[in-house]
Amino acid sequence: MRVSGFLRCVVAAMLALQALACAPPATADNDGPRRAEAQAGTIAVVYPDLGEPYRTVFAQMLEGIEAGTRLPVRSFPVAGNADAGDLSAQLRRNGARAVIALGRQGLKAAMAVDKDLPLVVGGVLTMPEGESRAAAAISLTPDPALLFARLKNLQPGVRRVMVVYSPQNDWLIRLAREAARAQGLELATFEARDLAAAVRLYDAAFAGSDGRRDALWLPQDAVTVDESTVLPLVLKESWNRNVPVFSSSFLHVKKGALFALYPNNVELGRSLAAAAMTAMLGEPQRHGLLPLRDVHAAINVRTASHIGLMLNYQQQRTYDAIFPEP
Repeated sequence: MRVSGFLRCVVAAMLALQALACAPPATADNDGPRRAEAQAGTIAVVYPDLGEPYRTVFAQMLEGIEAGTRLPVRSFPVAGNADAGDLSAQLRRNGARAVIALGRQGLKAAMAVDKDLPLVVGGVLTMPEGESRAAAAISLTPDPALLFARLKNLQPGVRRVMVVYSPQNDWLIRLAREAARAQGLELATFEARDLAAAVRLYDAAFAGSDGRRDALWLPQDAVTVDESTVLPLVLKESWNRNVPVFSSSFLHVKKGALFALYPNNVELGRSLAAAAMTAMLGEPQRHGLLPLRDVHAAINVRTASHIGLMLNYQQQRTYDAIFPEP
């Protein structure tokens, strides 16, 4: 299906997610004393008090959180200078048994309150090492396993994925190596610590590329995926050399990348609610940063046609957004 008037809202939401960035589905209800104890409390959601388009992004996540639990959900929008003592008092008055923090500002506020409350984090790209150990967190960065599976479905002949990344994404590259092996792909990694180094590495990667077997992945990386310098260069070389580029950013598809995965905010909210419920019940839970698995998909059919891919109706139906627009 093709996107129409709602595209502007989606683009605004994706811009909001990227600006803010600098688990399993909800479980079935089971009887038992621990469940009854958990249901006596509430889930608190702490998020930045911002205007549009950010407000819509968080509203979608809140919708998913509320749909993902039978417990009462209380939302607490916070300003950048939120008083930790006041927020703690509000959480106590509302019987909070777990906290879901959204965005960097929500995380900062939640980290300053009662350390005994289980903390779940969403709406961030990365987290400092100390913070990631303290909370279960779901990144806005799509799981490389999902990206690579989508790539192989589109282009079974691809054998190597190239990626230029900065050290802040070391955690993601570790996951990507495992995901690449699972798909029978070679992952060629190029680490860059600044924009100039990234540009040189992209030049080198394309110079040694073969469009019949290679593809380039653009992760969400503020250093190596600069929108004004790197993206035009990469898309031009991709087009000229017939090397497919796939991305972790919705906006790149509109500009010419082959496909991208991007957050499904409502389903992400459901996953955050499930993680909070797990914590409230005292069940074992993996702490640290997890990649996003609640995703939408977008594709550029003009780019697909240029590299020899003709998508039928059934294939196009697996995408939530298709470019160019009719």
